[in-house]
Amino acid sequence: MRLLFAGTPDFAATALAALIAAGHDIALVLTQPDRPAGRGMRLRASPVKALALQHGLPVYQPESLRSEAARRPIAEAAGDVMVVAAYGLILPQAVLDLPRWGCVNIHASLLPRWRGAAPIQRAILAGDEETGITLMQMEAGLDTGPILAMARLPIGPEETAGSLHDRLAALGAREIVALLPRLAAGKVVPQPQDERFAVYAAKIGKGEARIDWQRPAAQIARQVRAFNPHPGAWTALDGEVLKLWQVRCCEGQGQPGEVLRASPAGIVVGCGEGALCVLELQKACGRRVDAAAFLAGHALTPGSVLGE
Repeated sequence: MRLLFAGTPDFAATALAALIAAGHDIALVLTQPDRPAGRGMRLRASPVKALALQHGLPVYQPESLRSEAARRPIAEAAGDVMVVAAYGLILPQAVLDLPRWGCVNIHASLLPRWRGAAPIQRAILAGDEETGITLMQMEAGLDTGPILAMARLPIGPEETAGSLHDRLAALGAREIVALLPRLAAGKVVPQPQDERFAVYAAKIGKGEARIDWQRPAAQIARQVRAFNPHPGAWTALDGEVLKLWQVRCCEGQGQPGEVLRASPAGIVVGCGEGALCVLELQKACGRRVDAAAFLAGHALTPGSVLGE
């Protein structure tokens, strides 16, 4: 098929790589403009742009698609389908109508649950036992279009947003490659979403990464996993930021934020309900280390308090 592709981060690059490998004609790749990144804040190409250039594909990076002039390269590319994955720009109806079979979005949840910007993190935070990929015919609403295909994936008990992201990206890539021949053959019957089960996955706010030790240990553990690798769940130690990267619920009871035990096996901290064993952590401007390495350089003893 002659495809248009719109996407920006690694999640999208995984799908683009699969479409290239499947032999599709990628007529145009849309991605976000290069953004400053790193310590030097130099302009950096998105993972999708980097992959497209490696394969000699034409790349288009509009700031918006509101004007007819901005949409002209898409119209001229004359694609059968536009595949969209974490693009980051709103596609107006004028763009959705351009490809012969419209635009198909690869969404990292089982729609209509977790529509919106952060479906992976929200699923972990909520304690969902499964998630998956939905291939959706795009329309003007936010992730409201009819479902073309769906694939389920269990969420492991130690799953982080990073590990779940990678598994969902691979699943989404397989699903879109499998869908396109069926779509071209007219064998796909779109199914409307059931609005009764719609849940919104709001963008992650800065304040959400801060740990409230008054909460139950199970909720904090999900918070740590949901914000690994970004932005990283954090607390305070002696007035400085302390990020927690790996934890598990354990036995213990004490004041919220109080260090109950500190050993190379883990640092046990009291919560509003139960206790949390911290296995991997990081001080500001430091590196991620396990509990044993952290305790070798920091005096953290029972009775110490994390948080304000």
